[in-house]
Formats: sequence, structure tokens, C-alpha cells
Amino acid sequence: MIQQLTITTDVSVALKPLIESAIRSELRLLELSLERTRQRLQAFERRYNLTSEEFERRFNAGEVAESLDFIEWAGEIKTYQLLEAQQQALQRVRLN
Repeated sequence: MIQQLTITTDVSVALKPLIESAIRSELRLLELSLERTRQRLQAFERRYNLTSEEFERRFNAGEVAESLDFIEWAGEIKTYQLLEAQQQALQRVRLN
């Protein structure tokens, strides 16, 4: 799905370089957030000797007990997926 966005302003500053810079900054922040979340996921994986993918499958199927750790792990997985989707969206932005 192609989305188009129009931005208007009444200031004389060139917007394209500002927007490009803002996108680059956001991409750097997303990469840092992804790395922190990856580290948290790896800690859970080491603690429970289980990949996040397998844990998510078992958690969603109701095959693991609901504990505070498991709820937090599931939340970290969702956070990682959201951050990754945002990163991919910004990486595909093209400014004309």
C-alpha cells in the first residue's frame, strides 16, 4: 500500500533536509531500542533455555503458565515486533 503525505508550512526554512534528518535520528533511536529489547529477549532465552519464537508459540497456545516473567517476556516480544515494523516503515520512506 502506497501512502502519500503532504506537508505545508509558512516558514522559509527548507523542510526536506529537516525531515530527512529527523527520520535518520528516529532510525538511530529505533536501532538502539531494538538492541536493548534484543538483549532483554536474549536474557529470557538464556534463563528459560527457550527461543523467543518457541516461547511465543507456547504462550499463545496456553501451554505455559502465566507468570510475571512470562507476561513480561511476551511484552518484550510485542515491543520488538512493533519497533521492527516502525523501523521498516521509516527505512522505506522516500521524499520527493
